[in-house]
Amino acid sequence: MKKKATLLGTLTGVGMLFFLWQLLAFFMNRPILPSPLEVVPLFLSNITGDLGLHFLASAARVLSAIALATLFAAPIGLALGQMPRLDRVVGPLVAIIYPIPKIIFLPVIYVLMGITDLSKVILIAIIIFFQILVVVRDEAAGLKQELILSVKSLGAGRRALFKYVYIPASIPAILTALRISVGTAVAVLFIAEQSLTSYGLGYYIVIETYQVLLYPEMYTGIMGMGVLGVLLYFAIYSIELRVSKHMFVDEH
Repeated sequence: MKKKATLLGTLTGVGMLFFLWQLLAFFMNRPILPSPLEVVPLFLSNITGDLGLHFLASAARVLSAIALATLFAAPIGLALGQMPRLDRVVGPLVAIIYPIPKIIFLPVIYVLMGITDLSKVILIAIIIFFQILVVVRDEAAGLKQELILSVKSLGAGRRALFKYVYIPASIPAILTALRISVGTAVAVLFIAEQSLTSYGLGYYIVIETYQVLLYPEMYTGIMGMGVLGVLLYFAIYSIELRVSKHMFVDEH
């Protein structure tokens, strides 16, 4: 069972983060670490302007990567989980590629596809793809044979099994994999957006603010990337709550 997040717990975490930030800013007393009392109002002011455009560009790339990865990884994971012979052939390749940090493929993707929005989306999608693939494969392979046999006894073929057994059983696994991989996806996005692009939070943080020593503005970009990650996390979490209510318990 998983503990259900609460609004109070989330707000407490945010409050603690800003308190520690304020404390560090006070003791360091240097321009490199401005106070949140300076950064937060600037963020709220800029998010409706140029910063908002950078935020939307980054959000579009991550959402496209999530959709692309899920579209391919979920059915392949289901197939591998329920076809042991196929998994014996493909499994060793997945086992070798899965632990490799996918960011190292960035130069290869740029050479093959050029430094475009599509290449950035593909890189993020590759990372999420393997997260979903492995989790869905293991979930599909772990389904109880009694459940499968009971559905088969009603005359269900392979297509009906995928529709009524494998896919519903794998949706929670897909959502969990997505929720876990969001942080990694946003981190890779930050790196990818530093190369030959005009919009994106990574570009805004490094090129438009850090390199010209606009530290308060730089922290608004960092806040934007943090907000993007948190919004994606809780969006997936909210879907997970609806789909898998039985897996969560209220935190007391």
